[in-house]
Amino acid sequence: AVVSTQSTGGVAIGDWVLDVTAVKHLFSPELVERCIEGQTTLNALMGAGRPVWTEFRNTLKKILSKDEPALQNNAGLRASALVAVNEVTMHLPATIGDYTDFYSSRNHATNVGTMFRGKDNALQPNWLHLPVGYHGRASSVVISGTPIRRPAGQILPSPTATTPVFGPCRLMDYELEMGFFVGPGNKFGEPIKMEDAADQIFGMVLMNDWSARDIQKWEYVPLGPFNAKNFGTTISPWVVTMDALAPFRLPLEPKTDPEPLPYLVEKDSYQFDIKLFASIQGDNMTKPEVVSSSNFKYMYWSPRQQLVHHSVTGCNMRPGDLLGSGTISGTEDHEFGCLLELCWKGTREVKLGQSGEVRKFLRDGDDVVMTGYAQGMGYRVGFGRCSGKVLPAN
Repeated sequence: AVVSTQSTGGVAIGDWVLDVTAVKHLFSPELVERCIEGQTTLNALMGAGRPVWTEFRNTLKKILSKDEPALQNNAGLRASALVAVNEVTMHLPATIGDYTDFYSSRNHATNVGTMFRGKDNALQPNWLHLPVGYHGRASSVVISGTPIRRPAGQILPSPTATTPVFGPCRLMDYELEMGFFVGPGNKFGEPIKMEDAADQIFGMVLMNDWSARDIQKWEYVPLGPFNAKNFGTTISPWVVTMDALAPFRLPLEPKTDPEPLPYLVEKDSYQFDIKLFASIQGDNMTKPEVVSSSNFKYMYWSPRQQLVHHSVTGCNMRPGDLLGSGTISGTEDHEFGCLLELCWKGTREVKLGQSGEVRKFLRDGDDVVMTGYAQGMGYRVGFGRCSGKVLPAN
């Protein structure tokens, strides 16, 4: 968050943001020196590890408690420390050194595979054995609200064409995803073990991994997506820590068909009950209309399995590295996490609520808005907005 012209860490409290630097005197000197003083991102906190994360969170809970006088009884401190959320400019929560996107929703992978290879060959032979992923472009990860320029590239002009032409993407799509930030990381050459993986995951954000389907169709053989994915990835600014998400764990039965190789086996398999929504607002619409309603619980491979597999070769992960889930789709049509699925490769139209508008793929001027939350008994943990408006190609 940015308060006035000073970039600093902030904590969302309803319609307000707590400027952490304004209350730094209420934290331990060691934590202030290590994670707050002079920090313009959360990288130092991410790299500090779970004991520091726990101390940081417990101190915040104490500061915000109604029984704690330090803030409650100090009007001057409240005035300087609490800023209305609509007066705060949000920035990327971390300096992202590396970004990797996975393909870990079985429903999504099955749907896409069925479209292009048929039902009997929907999943590639490796899919149930490892979390499939690709290395994305960290430099084009942007904060919510950043406009996204429609990409141009090589595309096939017709379904029967074998020679490409150059032009604007015609099949631009969103992907409803979540991402997580890596914590302390591992040394080069030393993989992260499953029993240590939870302590390496700091927190989660909403993510839209924008996609150019026609550019991807031509370029992806044999090495996978490249320019079809590198033109923009949008994330929400608020990082919800794994401790805050712990009450929303959903225990899962261990994977047995097939059973993963030993390094990917989780002794306590779980996912998170996080409701996710993607909406579209066209230029002529008065409000966004929900087109996708999914849930993180539909993920087949977990964040821990993704992280462990990523590092199994000895690849070193660093604080602030971002790992994306891949498109998250449920079993019902309205739970599909992208337009490619919703329009089933262009064979049907997607209605935008009661607006009278329909889509197969995104048009210039479309504002894609993603939201998500975990619902507790009488309370809700939200992720804010993850939004971006499509601009015409150059």
